[in-house]
Amino acid sequence: MKSTLILLVLAFVFATNGYSQELNVGDKAPKFKTLADDGSSWNVSDYIGDKFVVVYFYPAAMTGGCTKQACAYRDFKSQIADADAVVVGVSGDNVEGLKLFKKAHNLNFPLLSDESGEIATKFGVPMRDGGTITREIDGKSFDLVRGNTPSRWTFVIDKNGKIAYKNTSVDVKQDTKDILEFIKQNS
Repeated sequence: MKSTLILLVLAFVFATNGYSQELNVGDKAPKFKTLADDGSSWNVSDYIGDKFVVVYFYPAAMTGGCTKQACAYRDFKSQIADADAVVVGVSGDNVEGLKLFKKAHNLNFPLLSDESGEIATKFGVPMRDGGTITREIDGKSFDLVRGNTPSRWTFVIDKNGKIAYKNTSVDVKQDTKDILEFIKQNS
């Protein structure tokens, strides 16, 4: 009896911790608000109903794959805007690290800080522990701190506030092209 009760409690905890509540295409997109790389508040509700919203989660600023992915979004910004969409990159990095990442690579879209992992949890994105990496930017050494390390997943929220696209096996070189093609086909 005691072991059955313990198993039921554990099952409830795992079922309600957010990680198992993965979003799928057709689900209502979660509302979220957080700090952007410039310290301003960014709210997804400001865009739903008006534009497609590309929300891409990436593990850590200033790392190889994450830099390639961010630079591809930078390079395709005008085509994405022409498709009536906005892009935001979400990671567990703090605002200071995101600001440095944006500056170092001339990124032209918002990077959002999810240090607590609340946004990743709402989307069902798996996370690992955070960490610190040291990078040199403009000849100075900086410690970039992140509260968690989300998996690399990409979502597109349609103008009705629903998840229209989900990719859990993102190819950093192809991600931007894939979402752009999807949005153009579903506009």
